[in-house]
Amino acid sequence: MKTEYENITPDRGSSFKVLHWRSHEDRFFWHQHPEYEIVYIHKGSGKRHIGQHLSHFEEGELMFIGPNVPHLNFGYGADYEHEEIVVQLRDTFLGESFLQSPELQDINRLFELSKKGLNFFGETRQEVANLMLTLPQLSHFERLIQLLIILQKLATSKEYNLLKINGISYEHSHREEARIRQIYGYVEQHYQREIDVQTVADLANLTVPSFCRYFKKITQMTFTDFVNEYRIKQASKLLVQNQSVTDVCYSSGFNNLSHFTKTFKAVTGKTPREYKKANDLL
Repeated sequence: MKTEYENITPDRGSSFKVLHWRSHEDRFFWHQHPEYEIVYIHKGSGKRHIGQHLSHFEEGELMFIGPNVPHLNFGYGADYEHEEIVVQLRDTFLGESFLQSPELQDINRLFELSKKGLNFFGETRQEVANLMLTLPQLSHFERLIQLLIILQKLATSKEYNLLKINGISYEHSHREEARIRQIYGYVEQHYQREIDVQTVADLANLTVPSFCRYFKKITQMTFTDFVNEYRIKQASKLLVQNQSVTDVCYSSGFNNLSHFTKTFKAVTGKTPREYKKANDLL
């Protein structure tokens, strides 16, 4: 499975794109694009995978992601209902020399830092979140002015963490990124059947012990846990489609109903029947 290139077109009458996106379920979408991306998670929590960074995100998170960084769509990693506001823009969205203006030195630095991935917190996050929430309702001119205010607030803030841990930059990790894509692709295609670790290790050109250590280092989770979580993600989608718990168990790659129930509860906090009942009431 290769990284999908997402072709992003600015909104009509605008030099950038604003998305107000809601979803209860989403497909696996490992992608990249040349646009910078400001993401505010209004609802939902789950796992985020940006470049080599993998961690848990919570409701209210605010991130600024640089261009051409492979990442998994946040809706896929969300545990339940998900809602986000996204701004996608090029660094030339107001002209080739836009960031060279002396008044925009701080914003220019922000764009450079974002290539490592930024996660904002504190008052900055709250202030910018409020601005992000109103963006979709504004006229194109008002959006532009508000976006510049958002960028300036982010650029002058000290309330941020770098998402790309250990100083690993994407430019020096093509081999690792290709490996992890191949592993993800194999799981996506074969999760309904028994997955042999030896086969996956061979795909990564590693011995089984080396592969297990490598995968744990890159993702902060064991390969078995990753496969189980992937299967539970698929199972949760099937449960809201009026399928029986037993059918979902076997359709999502489990061969034992008791193990499926135990794993489902460990991942979601609910048994399959509780999850199905809760969603039937929505």
